[in-house]
Amino acid sequence: MYYKFSGFSQKLVGAVASAAYVPQGLKPLASTESPTLIFGTPTKLASDLPAAVSYLGKNKVPDLQKLFQADGLPIHLKRGVPDQLLYRTTMALTIGGTIYCLVALYMASQPKSKK
Repeated sequence: MYYKFSGFSQKLVGAVASAAYVPQGLKPLASTESPTLIFGTPTKLASDLPAAVSYLGKNKVPDLQKLFQADGLPIHLKRGVPDQLLYRTTMALTIGGTIYCLVALYMASQPKSKK
């Protein structure tokens, strides 16, 4: 037997299965209406687009890779000694700053001794 809440008597009363599973005041979870359109123009599916979309332009990455990687040197070392000096200085400062931070964290984690 199925039961549902009666709004009149404020008690559970016997009911048929369809009334018990869809009580008064509750709506089904799935909406039958489509949601409102947010954007003014409808979107296009990727399958509807042509193979080469005109507004994206030409892919320039392969050309730039050929230009900058012709001799196999990384881009940050292309200009020789000045780039090497800048790169090594940056790496030294980074490693030094990391060590300094770790030492500061270690010292902050140790309690001060009272003398």
